[in-house]
Amino acid sequence: MKYDILQIAGAVMMVLFAQGAIRLLFDHSDTGFLGRLDGGFALTLAVHLALVAVGVLLTGWSHTRAKALGRRG
Repeated sequence: MKYDILQIAGAVMMVLFAQGAIRLLFDHSDTGFLGRLDGGFALTLAVHLALVAVGVLLTGWSHTRAKALGRRG
C-alpha cells in the first residue's frame, strides 16, 4: 500500500512541476508554487526541473519495489 501512495505522490509531483516549468518557459514572471524563491528565472526553472526529476525517480522506484513484492504484473 505504501508503494502505491508513493507512486501516486511521485506522479502528482511530476505533473505539477512539469506544468509549472512549461508555464515558466512561456511567461517568465509566472513562478507558480516557487514564487517565494529568490533567484530569478534560471534558478526557478532549474528547481522545477529538479523536482520533476525527483517525481520521475520516486514513481519509478516505487513501481519497481511494488513489482518486486508481486503487486504489479
